[in-house]
Amino acid sequence: MTAESKPAQPAPSDRVILCMKWGTKYGPEYVNRLYAMVRRHLKGEFRFVCLTDRSEGIRAEVQCLPIPALALPPGSPERGWTKLTTFEADLHGLQGTALFLDLDVVIVDDITPFFEVPGEFLIIHDWKRPWRITGNSSVYRFTLGAHADVLAKFRREFDAIRGQFRNEQAYLSDEMQRKGVLTYWDAAWCASYKYHCIPTWPSNYWREPVIPKGARILIFHGVMNPPDALAGRSNGNWRHARPATWIAQHWRE
Repeated sequence: MTAESKPAQPAPSDRVILCMKWGTKYGPEYVNRLYAMVRRHLKGEFRFVCLTDRSEGIRAEVQCLPIPALALPPGSPERGWTKLTTFEADLHGLQGTALFLDLDVVIVDDITPFFEVPGEFLIIHDWKRPWRITGNSSVYRFTLGAHADVLAKFRREFDAIRGQFRNEQAYLSDEMQRKGVLTYWDAAWCASYKYHCIPTWPSNYWREPVIPKGARILIFHGVMNPPDALAGRSNGNWRHARPATWIAQHWRE
């Protein structure tokens, strides 16, 4: 590939890290530690934005902005639908390339390549049922304002969409596939703590979880979060795990 044909890369000032915190499930320490992990593992400058309804205790380097209203009917199951508001046509005037990260991820290696790999929309390919197109939205990248139609359609047809799709990542993957822009990260980059770090039975009872080769971000889906993994709490998870003492080296300010 010649220099002229290489895809344009976002300037450091155009890189936005997005996260979202609503309610009380996650405290401000999750945002603060996520910022610190990004700062250690992303080369160059970036803007770190937390869309939130509670900014108390969040460090000053993080720009806290309101979560756009989704206007779900009262009592509707949330199921991650709020994440779709990242696709507002004008998200508080933010511009550039956004990398969305769930609050409970653990970054263990350089994430600069997440901004360098070509693609219009990138997401994790779900590990549990790889024959489906559904992505895991713990880590996804897009151009801010570029896919406002996805959010507009959800607001317009939310009853039908919520009847067809179980959660936001299923709907989002389907829409991006229809648009012809659905692309997945390198399979090694985003590893599931549950599936890839915990040793298989029965060695999980005496072997400590490990960081898989090539992993850059560890994803905590289900009932276990980083402090649970650190302490060896299964919280009812289907697989017992010993304490992952190395979590403390990464999940910190």
